[in-house]
Amino acid sequence: MNRDQVEGSLEKAKGKVKEAAGKLVGNESLEVEGKVDQVSGAVQKKVGDVKEAIDTVTRKP
Repeated sequence: MNRDQVEGSLEKAKGKVKEAAGKLVGNESLEVEGKVDQVSGAVQKKVGDVKEAIDTVTRKP
């Protein structure tokens, strides 16, 4: 697991918390910010997945 995968997962988790908090207090902007964080985290995790796949393919046995 590389840094992008870890940071992406953390960003997604942070986004879920923000979204839930926004729903709980009725703050739409916080809810939207949480959804944006989740998408951002998912993209960053995918970048990490691709980096790891490339590293695996290019690694010599």
